[in-house]
Amino acid sequence: MFCNNALERGLTSVLAADHSICSTRRGLLIAPFLAAVSLAMLDTSARAGQINPAETAITPPDAIRWSDWISGFPPHSGEMATLYGGLDRSGPYLVLMKWYPGYMSAPHTYATDRLSLVLSGTWWVNSGADFDPKNTVAVPAGGFVRRVAHTPHYDGVKQDANEPAVIALFGIAPVQFELVDSSKPAWRQV
Repeated sequence: MFCNNALERGLTSVLAADHSICSTRRGLLIAPFLAAVSLAMLDTSARAGQINPAETAITPPDAIRWSDWISGFPPHSGEMATLYGGLDRSGPYLVLMKWYPGYMSAPHTYATDRLSLVLSGTWWVNSGADFDPKNTVAVPAGGFVRRVAHTPHYDGVKQDANEPAVIALFGIAPVQFELVDSSKPAWRQV
């Protein structure tokens, strides 16, 4: 503590004694350094402590639980990991969706808007009730997609992709997934 106070007094006296310290190039270079050193020496540095899990919940990547998704989809076509809320429970949700290459959803709708952020891979999307994977639009990692409630759309990952696409889905549930044509499968192998 003595060192910190002495350093602060020294810095204050240097700056007070020569009001023109910042008027020279050397002074312009030294002033920020002196200020940074004095701040670094203060005894108010942040220290890591115990996190209260009731206030801050952390899930490391290796602890995220992936599971099969929509009933009836073939194995290894996709997976989901619910991070917050749920697609069928009222309220906000955050879900990770992993689409494997070669699979797309059939045209479907949701009851609420859905916000989607592509985290890795490339996700292929389109709007409309007519399934046409050749006319889907590529959304690479970092891309954002907003699905408007009650509008038909479909999406997935094309067969020639090198990796699955992982998408973070945000919205308000219940989602109420509904196929445009319920007489056809909810997924398509492409």
